[in-house]
Amino acid sequence: MIDSKYKYSDITEKIIGCSFNVHKQLGNGFPEVIYHRCLEIEFNKSGLKYKTESGVPIYYDNIEVGKRRADFVVEDNVLLEIKAMQTIEDICVSQTLNYLKAFNLEVGLLVNFGEKSLKVKRFINTLKQETVKSV
Repeated sequence: MIDSKYKYSDITEKIIGCSFNVHKQLGNGFPEVIYHRCLEIEFNKSGLKYKTESGVPIYYDNIEVGKRRADFVVEDNVLLEIKAMQTIEDICVSQTLNYLKAFNLEVGLLVNFGEKSLKVKRFINTLKQETVKSV
């Protein structure tokens, strides 16, 4: 059910639905790359536009120190990080929050295919900048 009080709930609902389809068919126990490829198939079937392995540079003191790659950016508005772990660890949550900031996105999902039941966490970046500063 789409809940209008949550920003981009129409997109997140579709992402979660695709994720449930993949988990229902495969279950847990596969490596992350398998779930990644299956999600691409599901996104294509559902008509969701996405970028995979999108990268952004990370700066420290205005010096590029590396790049980070998100699993998916869906409809240019929702970050999706996927895992295939027995349980989500705090580092996965931190990574998702950091990616939201780095990609200057407001909404993110962390989906774990590694548990018996699919686990989904929703995140909001309250520090989203209205304009992205080019460095």
